[in-house]
This record gives sequence, C-alpha cells and structure tokens, in this order.
Amino acid sequence: MSAQDSRALRTPYFLVDEKRLVRNLEILKDTAERAGCKVLLAQKAFSMYSVYPLMRKYLAGTTASGLFEARLGAEHFGGETHIFSPAYREDEFGEILKYADDLVFNSPAQVKRFGKRAKDAGKSIGLRVNPECSTQEGHEIYDPCAFGSRLGTTLENFDESILPMLDGLHFHTLCEQNSDALEVTVQAFEEKFGKYLHGMKWLNLGGGHHITREDYDVERLIRIVRYLREKYNVEVYLEPGEAAVLNAGFLVARVLEVVKNGMNIAILDTSAACHMPDVLEMPYRPPVRDSGLPDEKPYTYRLGGPTCLAGDVIGDYSFDKPLAEGDLVVFEDMALYTMVKTNTFNGMPLPGIAYRDREGSITAVKEFGYQDFKMRLS
Repeated sequence: MSAQDSRALRTPYFLVDEKRLVRNLEILKDTAERAGCKVLLAQKAFSMYSVYPLMRKYLAGTTASGLFEARLGAEHFGGETHIFSPAYREDEFGEILKYADDLVFNSPAQVKRFGKRAKDAGKSIGLRVNPECSTQEGHEIYDPCAFGSRLGTTLENFDESILPMLDGLHFHTLCEQNSDALEVTVQAFEEKFGKYLHGMKWLNLGGGHHITREDYDVERLIRIVRYLREKYNVEVYLEPGEAAVLNAGFLVARVLEVVKNGMNIAILDTSAACHMPDVLEMPYRPPVRDSGLPDEKPYTYRLGGPTCLAGDVIGDYSFDKPLAEGDLVVFEDMALYTMVKTNTFNGMPLPGIAYRDREGSITAVKEFGYQDFKMRLS
C-alpha cells in the first residue's frame, strides 16, 4: 500500500484484497470439484455483498443464521440459500420461506412445529445433530459440543418419528481446524447417527474447516467427503466462512498519540471493543504487519483504542522503529468475523470499507458517519 493510497482514505478502514480473495475461492472451488461436494459461504463470517458477484463464480451459494442473512444471500449471491437457527420465530418464518431453499432445524420439536410448512412450500429440511465429540481446546465459547450446548440434537434426544420428514442431517463442530478434527468427528457422527442417513438426500458438514490455510490437509478432506458420498449416497455440503476470506482483509489504523505508563502505549484511531471485539471475546492477538512479540524488536508498544473502556487494548507488539503520531498500523486477517461484528459503542465511527482489485487500484466501497450512530437507537 503506497503513501498515496493511505492518504486517500480516512482511517480506520477495512481493506479487502481481490487477489487474496480469489486465491481462497480457487482453492475452495478446486476442493469442491475434486471431492464432488458443494461449498457454501457462511455469511456470519463475511457478508460484504459487493463482492458476491465475484464469489458466486466459485461457490454454490450461501448459508444464513437468520432472516436477514437469508434475504441477503438470496437477493445478492444467488445459487442455493441454506439457513440454520437454534429456534425460528413464528413472525419471521413465512418470510424465511421466500428466501431459503434448505432449512435446518435444531430440535425435533422445531421440525414438528415448522417442518410441514417448509415441505409444503417445496423446501428441503434437515436436523442439526450434536455428535458430542469435542475436538477443540481452550475455546469453549466456540465449541458446539461443549457440555450444556444448545446447538444440535443429541442421540438421547433424537426422535425417530420425524425421520420421514427429513431430507438431510447437519452437524457443525469445528472452529479454525484441520481435517483430522473432521475425521474424528465423522467417526463419532457415524456411530451415533449414521444409521439414520441411509435414504436421505444430503449431509451438511458445517463450517470451521480452515481449508485455505497453508498447512490444511485438503487431500484428507477430499477422502472424507468421497467416503461419505459413496457410503450413504448423499450430496455433501461444506459451509466455511473464514476459509473464504482468510488473510484477504486488513484493518488500517493510525497512531493518534503515544503516552507512557510503565511502558510505551500507542493510542490508535481504531478500537478493540468497537472494531475487533473478538480480541476481547476470544481473546486473541491479531497479527500486525512488520511487528513482533513484545521485546522481540527494539521498540515495544501496547496498542490501545480511543474509547473510555479501560480494557480497550489490542495487545503488546514490538517494532523496528519508534511509533509516532500519524504512523499507520496495519492489522492483518481482518475480513473474517471482524467486519461483521463492529459496533458504535462510545459513539465511535465505524471503519470505512475499501477494495483493492487485482491491478492494485483501491476503491472506497462504504463510508460511515454520524447518522449510522444516531439512527441505531431512536
């Protein structure tokens, strides 16, 4: 990014890079073709619909977590529109049927309540199951198989009376994981629910597959999908979110001031609480371009936001040169989840959104201002 490009846009802003995006999409398309499955974009991770015309050249459609995502996918992406919700609202269900092609229910009770209406509308329906097989470590908030999880029907709560209504089964248990975790999960799924899959039309393996990560074992994934297709004679779906935009986006911020309180603290014009809440929720340390771990490079700074929240801290980073007012700080891998979770706490403006095409030209896609903050609550 040149200095001229930086001056053209007001920081902070998200920047989505087309070259990196296409690289991910090409991997997903190649994987789908070789495995013989369909890949859907999980919009909960990325819903920048201005790039949907590009993405639909590579993916089979979208998956949604509610009415608004379903409508966005149907209207702007096309292809197949799938939806899952832990519980559907009666006052929204009729409208959901206008947009969704495949509806996944979380419990037998939800199938009994809404399933017939969906089938009468010509929709395909399925049940999300919980194989009770945790493969994650340290992040229970993202583990659908954790004790007490509300997501998916366990074998104990499975109701065989709904089987004639079901077109497929769905499970989603992974988060940023490799295909070895999927292999373990598939074994647990088969032991508990495999007997119900015979005669069904599809099996959805959910998301959390880090397919576009450099060390991801794509060949193992392909073997798993082919095995399931051949054994059960079903269409197999994958619905990655992160993999579609992994490392394809940045959040560009600027240093407002440097202060000292036992250490150097750089106050930025971007906020962990408002612009990257996963930093505080998960928590995690986002990568920063040309930085190192604390004390790895000569100059260490705590990067913090401009809000009144004492804990609005992104993390501690080291740099080759001192940071000064006006310097740019570029956070990497910011397209996935971060963009969709921004908020206006403290009256903070939302970051703008920009797009860099394959020729390197940067275009402003969206700018936000006072009205976006004002109109939220009145």
